[in-house]
Amino acid sequence: MSERAQQLRLIEALLFAAAGPLDEAALARHFEDPADVRALLGELAEGYAGRGVNLVRLAGGWTFRTAPDLAVKLRIERPVIRKLSRAAVETLAVIAYHQPVTRTEIEEIRGVALGRGTIDTLMEAGWVRPKGRRAGPGRPLLWVTTSGFLGHFGLDSLDELPGVDELRAAGFLDLAPAPGGASARDSAGEE
Repeated sequence: MSERAQQLRLIEALLFAAAGPLDEAALARHFEDPADVRALLGELAEGYAGRGVNLVRLAGGWTFRTAPDLAVKLRIERPVIRKLSRAAVETLAVIAYHQPVTRTEIEEIRGVALGRGTIDTLMEAGWVRPKGRRAGPGRPLLWVTTSGFLGHFGLDSLDELPGVDELRAAGFLDLAPAPGGASARDSAGEE
């Protein structure tokens, strides 16, 4: 067996055994001699293209996932035990788009006080975590999203979050006039 084939087998085994996505540096540590891990991943991904399992970039690393066209056939319906409240969804969105962000900044952006347990719920889901403290009075905690957030929502990085135009096209941004006659666009300072 050629050295290249052996390297491909090693990467495949590492990714298969991993509980989550592995980045190129983590994979490279398993080679005694320097290897072009990026090229090996590309070759492996190409080999899995069109199969039932694909090698994909996710949450800053590489992992195996079911082919998207087969996902519907593999769905297992189960009752949803707990849905996120609207406040939790809004808080998660604020953290994702404005991170790192403090609790006070979340409240200012949402325009309402943050309910007790909202951030705890998001932490329990594994989607947000504290990351340091802001310099200034009180040194408040800064909140950021996690790789668990990226993985759950199928994102490789935060750059893949939908932009304003995509959200508007999907109907998630209400541009109807706000009470008092100002539209969301006017209140955002756009002209």
